[in-house]
Amino acid sequence: MTDKITFNDLGLPEFILKAVSDLGFETPSPIQQACIPALLEGRDVLGMAQTGSGKTAAFSLPLLAKIDPAAKHPQLLVMAPTRELAIQVADACEHFMKYAKGIHIVTLYGGQRYDIQLRALKQGAQVVVGTPGRILDHIHRNTLNLSELKAIVLDEADEMLRMGFIDDVETVMAELPEEHQTALFSATMPEPIRRITKRFMNNPQEVKIKVNNDNAPDIEQNCWYVQGFRKNEALLRFLEVEEFDAAIIFTRTKTGTLDVTELLEKHGFRAAALNGDMTQQLREQTLDRLRNGSLDIVVATDVAARGIDIERISLVVNYDIPLDAESYVHRIGRTGRAGRSGRALLFVEPRERRLLRNIEHLMKKPINEVELPNHEVLQACRRKKFQDKITKQLEHHDLEMYRSLLEDLFTADQDQEDIAAAMLMLLQGKQKLILPPDPPMDKRRRDRNDRVDRRENPRSAERRGERKGYGTPQPMDLYRIEVGRADGVEVRHIVGAIANEGDINSRYIGHIKLYDDYSTVELPQGMPKELLQQFGKTRVLNKQMQMSFMGAAQSDNRRSGNDFGGKGRRNERGDRGQDRFRGERNGERRQRKFNDKNDRTFNERDRRDRQH
Repeated sequence: MTDKITFNDLGLPEFILKAVSDLGFETPSPIQQACIPALLEGRDVLGMAQTGSGKTAAFSLPLLAKIDPAAKHPQLLVMAPTRELAIQVADACEHFMKYAKGIHIVTLYGGQRYDIQLRALKQGAQVVVGTPGRILDHIHRNTLNLSELKAIVLDEADEMLRMGFIDDVETVMAELPEEHQTALFSATMPEPIRRITKRFMNNPQEVKIKVNNDNAPDIEQNCWYVQGFRKNEALLRFLEVEEFDAAIIFTRTKTGTLDVTELLEKHGFRAAALNGDMTQQLREQTLDRLRNGSLDIVVATDVAARGIDIERISLVVNYDIPLDAESYVHRIGRTGRAGRSGRALLFVEPRERRLLRNIEHLMKKPINEVELPNHEVLQACRRKKFQDKITKQLEHHDLEMYRSLLEDLFTADQDQEDIAAAMLMLLQGKQKLILPPDPPMDKRRRDRNDRVDRRENPRSAERRGERKGYGTPQPMDLYRIEVGRADGVEVRHIVGAIANEGDINSRYIGHIKLYDDYSTVELPQGMPKELLQQFGKTRVLNKQMQMSFMGAAQSDNRRSGNDFGGKGRRNERGDRGQDRFRGERNGERRQRKFNDKNDRTFNERDRRDRQH
């Protein structure tokens, strides 16, 4: 029998090992065992692993060990897709370097004041962690000099591709000195990411951590088919009977986070929303409350939840099913971290079965169906909790004074049990201890829907606006923005601004045309007024977009539902998209469904009202 490998066996310096020990880490994860020695040797590393596998320590420990504290210039650059993830990585680096003197770490991301970042850079930061757009901005301003950089890390490269940052990443990579180390980590390896590895990496060591029983997070995954009960009522039932420490609930839109949060607060749950409309300070405060136990549930969008790593989270609820399978993997990765167990629950509408099958195909296993907790289960759960409260009172409180009070209530003609029953009735509050039976459910309906989903009439799909093999185009509105070619604007700049500021997946952004003094962009119909106002203040290359509504976009039968990622349409620069955002291949294009009311990105409103 061989001894288990520890961090002491990997060749890390003493000051890092001491910090690792303080954090309670003993045995490195599979990706850490493979990456740390290779990076210490100076090799490039290409890591493929799912979220929660320990990637941050895998690249930061060896690269931080090689930092020269005497050299007051950037030596390590880490690029992350979101500010939350960048903050998390920077925080981890601070912990790992707690015993190293003279090391400064700076975080660069949008939404933070420039003067704070400039001050930190001038102090001679050796480690820079940030988002691609803000890093590139500092390079163009000549406030970030990478000429003596030793190493660069691309964390969650596939997510940067999805969010439209891949061109920014390539531009930054081109600025680096010839002699440097590169580490790239990605859950998947689409063609644009593979292209980066071939262009910028020198014979990288590939580390692929397969999801198996030994290293997969212990996550129990189930789904509930929405039938007979509204999702709101179902959510309350599941949360009431589930035993969890903390939970994160995913909705598809920012409005959804607010609606679900309001529902939970109304029913006594300690919940808060987490979305792109919140300031960074408020986001951090919300996550701190979740960590310290003053908050139990966070309701979030995909973008807002990126990079969340909180040990308390033991339950993930997909209130809205994600439109792509990769997002599901990232969502459930918020639980079951560092060897802990977790549970994931997925709500599936009848017309979302194909999305479920996409997820099952990616996960390479079926997601088992669970029944909604019926009135008997709910009743038993409430009675158990009520009994526990009574038992706790009996054990920890002196009830002598109340016993004499009880005697005053007893009369000769009243039974003590009747009085106790009346007290139970009063104490139960809103959560009734006796529930009426649930209405009967027609299980045949589900089977029928399944058959319809498997054998859908092509004409029905056509009437809904779907085209097989080309996604599901959404009716679009046309908007004008006051930036154009004369301002140096490219399509990617507009995509990044809208996706980040509006918390919108880039796949929902339609055709963009660039003119000399302005540009036009297509967005799904029903865009809220508040979001339009937000875009009006958004800056592209330091110039306000000033977005204004122009009318309904003309339908284009030649355009697929994936304007930025599809092959076959030339973009404004004259080249083909080449799977720009998703790395999709023929036959693998994602299903996008906007025609269902519950699947729409924006709240519906009468377009005529906005035109008058």
